[in-house]
Amino acid sequence: MRSWFRAFTLIEVLVVVAIVALLAAILLPVFAQARESARQSVCTQHMRQVGQALWMYLQDYDEHLPDRRDLKQALGYRPWTTWPPSDPRCGWAAVVLEPYVRHVAVWSCPSVTGSVMGEMVQVKQAFVPDGFTRYWMWRFDRIDVPTPVDNFWGKTPEQALADLRANPSPFYGRPENLAEVELMVDPYFPRTITTVLAALRGKSVHRGGRNRLFLDGHVKWLRDIRTE
Repeated sequence: MRSWFRAFTLIEVLVVVAIVALLAAILLPVFAQARESARQSVCTQHMRQVGQALWMYLQDYDEHLPDRRDLKQALGYRPWTTWPPSDPRCGWAAVVLEPYVRHVAVWSCPSVTGSVMGEMVQVKQAFVPDGFTRYWMWRFDRIDVPTPVDNFWGKTPEQALADLRANPSPFYGRPENLAEVELMVDPYFPRTITTVLAALRGKSVHRGGRNRLFLDGHVKWLRDIRTE
């Protein structure tokens, strides 16, 4: 008894390959978006942990925020000549809050860890061997004495809020309460600022915006058209 097997024709093989390629083109961006969404969620959790740690610190230190300008300077203050004009990196905070935040991974968003942007000197700061921070804290970005009015070194949260309200700025507005005072943020490099390096201009950790931790401990997403 003879059996006959029908082989695929070249046309049929090409059609199958084309269908597989089309499905891959459709699904790969979906998978990438889902992965980034998961990473953004992890970033949110990291920020919440930092916010909780800061409030525990406040309870232990008479409701005053840290004043470690000495440590900020010792870790290396602004080792670049381009934007930003101050140093918002927060290696000092990882050292101060170490008793309340045990995992060094909390100080880096998974979307930036291992990326080119995550290795830039404006973003990455070592605070212990093999421990790095990759978030920014703009309200602790200078080492001037006396304390700059828009910096929070050694202030109570209420005093920090009062100083911002008395000195409104286009960068932080005139906040009404602690829930409107930014404490920590993903790094970003606006394309509208000419002093930003061309390789970084428009770059952000998360596409089109960034996570922000506020002084009351909540985290919120901010869309920013100045970033890709």
